[in-house]
Amino acid sequence: MTGDLSRDVNAPSRLHYRYVALISLTLLSACAGRPTGVLEPVAANPSAAQVEMLVATTRGRASKPGEMFSGERAQSPTFADITVSIPPETARKAGDVAWPRKLPPNPATDFAAVKADEIDRLAAEKWLNSHVRKSSDGSVLVFIHGFNNHFEDAVFRFAQIVHDSGARSVPVLATWPSRGSLLAYGYDRESTNYTRNAVESLFQYLARDPEVKEVSILAHSMGNWLALESLRQMAIRNDGLPAKFKNVMLAAPDVDVDVFGSQISDMGKRRPRFTLFVSRDDRALAVSRRVWGNVSRLGAIDPEQSPYKEELAANGITVVDLTKIKAGDDLHHTKFAESPEIVQLIGRRLSDRQTLTDSRVGLGDHIVAATAGAAQTVGTAAGLVVSAPAAIVDQNTRQNYAHHVETLVGPSGGAKSTTTDRECKRASGTSSRDCDR
Repeated sequence: MTGDLSRDVNAPSRLHYRYVALISLTLLSACAGRPTGVLEPVAANPSAAQVEMLVATTRGRASKPGEMFSGERAQSPTFADITVSIPPETARKAGDVAWPRKLPPNPATDFAAVKADEIDRLAAEKWLNSHVRKSSDGSVLVFIHGFNNHFEDAVFRFAQIVHDSGARSVPVLATWPSRGSLLAYGYDRESTNYTRNAVESLFQYLARDPEVKEVSILAHSMGNWLALESLRQMAIRNDGLPAKFKNVMLAAPDVDVDVFGSQISDMGKRRPRFTLFVSRDDRALAVSRRVWGNVSRLGAIDPEQSPYKEELAANGITVVDLTKIKAGDDLHHTKFAESPEIVQLIGRRLSDRQTLTDSRVGLGDHIVAATAGAAQTVGTAAGLVVSAPAAIVDQNTRQNYAHHVETLVGPSGGAKSTTTDRECKRASGTSSRDCDR
């Protein structure tokens, strides 16, 4: 994809670092001392629901009990069998991850692990075979999280999406080495490249397994780069993508629009149905745009403007514009997972097993009608479960943030200065109120 884009050769400037510092301060104000090691298994509670998932990861093993995997890179993929307990509706609302405030977690009020076992490849294959056989339609949902996610972030958020949407597909989490820090952007990006072969191998296995009838892929933020590159590799190697790969959902993709056009072209004409979820007020992608030379990020484009409108239509890509939805974090990057209406809509569409429409949809002011069951608003079978991506930045305690923020702006929080506010507005197109958050 190409567009009339102004290129800023000095993009990673002092402005970028000040803006990142501003975001860091926003996150710090939202954190409430969340404990680490939350995946240490506890006894199940009969009032809580459970989500079982298979995990495939290129993360290294963590040294602390209850963390399982770190943000460092392993030499080969590892697998895990995890069951997450989700408290009843009286303890939380749809879209929320009820993080424990202390250890051990209380399954009556908190998300908790009731099983968290590392397993070998053979056991992972047996797990998948068994769960697919027990499923109603033989479908698998692969989730690939975004930038700035610890292992437990991805596990709990995926469990929330699966539970709140009512997904019947077998959940498979593909998680890559993210250090869970805003200032580890470069490391995280290279970690997605490091993980491409492992994710392609997972896709190839799902394609070969005769028990698997349908595969859908949900990717969020930087995880879209990993999903697209893995699919591209697979298509080139196999001379196309398997017919059972039905839906690919690109949620807030942190991907260069020009590179995306090349990736889609390399996949050939035999490819899954793609649905793109965009939000033009996504402040996290505004920062990413600055980092990558002021080239538009796919998740923040205006799909009704040329040349995007024509190129999306030519490639048969459905677009859902969530710009008007007011949900999620202050960066406007987590709307999908944290909007109860969207998550509940996903569940109904999943149960109806509708196909994706080819029309562009602006949910915004129409979300009430959509939630009430207007079939024209959004579709999809194994598809719209994929409209609820994991958060790029959850309300987590990032233990190294305080140090990073002080390094960048000083302990007094200099990112609140008038100069920084003006630069924030220029960089992101936000209002003064948004930049002051």
